[in-house]
Amino acid sequence: MDNYEIIDFTSLNETVQDLIRQAAAARKNAYCPYSNFAVGAAILTEEASKVYTGCNIENATFAPCICAERAAVPKAICDGYLKFKMVAVVAHQQGCFTAPCGVCRQTLSEFRGSDGDIDIYLCKPPMDKVLCTKLSKLLPLAFESFMKDNVIE
Repeated sequence: MDNYEIIDFTSLNETVQDLIRQAAAARKNAYCPYSNFAVGAAILTEEASKVYTGCNIENATFAPCICAERAAVPKAICDGYLKFKMVAVVAHQQGCFTAPCGVCRQTLSEFRGSDGDIDIYLCKPPMDKVLCTKLSKLLPLAFESFMKDNVIE
């Protein structure tokens, strides 16, 4: 895969289709009275193949708004899952797919799977086409701590 490819929803395996459907369902719970831009996300954990969903939650001051991806991440972490295999994001934006924002990209990079990456699936209603990519393509120079095994390198 280069940077991304756009494929038919029906050509995806059942696991990915289900993940996208769960992100679309979570989108229906979005609290977005200011932007009216509803986003849903679903994260598949690597360890147990559990799915955690989230939706965007706005606030009148905008600064404390929570993106859908960052609403799903703590739910997985609270249950002890620290490695993510894939993420689906569903939003409706004319003419393009909605990718995770920079903060969400960096947050997701903290919980990359054992292969060092996360598959990313971007979709929008009517959910016929899906943009498929990897987190490493969306965030090629992710910030990483210099701490490894509690030793500064």
